[in-house]
Amino acid sequence: RLSSLFTLVRKAKFKMGGHHHNPEAEPKAEQNVQAMKDAHMPIAFRDTCAHLLLPLNKCRRQTYYMPTKCGHERHTYEECEYNAYLGRIEAKKQQDKILASRKAAISEEN
Repeated sequence: RLSSLFTLVRKAKFKMGGHHHNPEAEPKAEQNVQAMKDAHMPIAFRDTCAHLLLPLNKCRRQTYYMPTKCGHERHTYEECEYNAYLGRIEAKKQQDKILASRKAAISEEN
């Protein structure tokens, strides 16, 4: 189910135009839960982009949170979060279409 959602995200991005595809920034349904526990990652951040947050936080700690460092990791993580957002939007649109068609079918029966 999530893989089809991510395919929809990819299609939606290209519809918007001009967006290059960064395969590193793809949300992943399967995450390494033990690595997140070991890194003491808060539960709120354990989403489909947590695999990118782990190296970003490691880089931040190593560079003492310098704002000019870890730019690539931060950009990749933020792009992944945006891709996940697009996927949720697309899933909601599909869900609304299904509900509308069900309502139309019920109203036609009555």
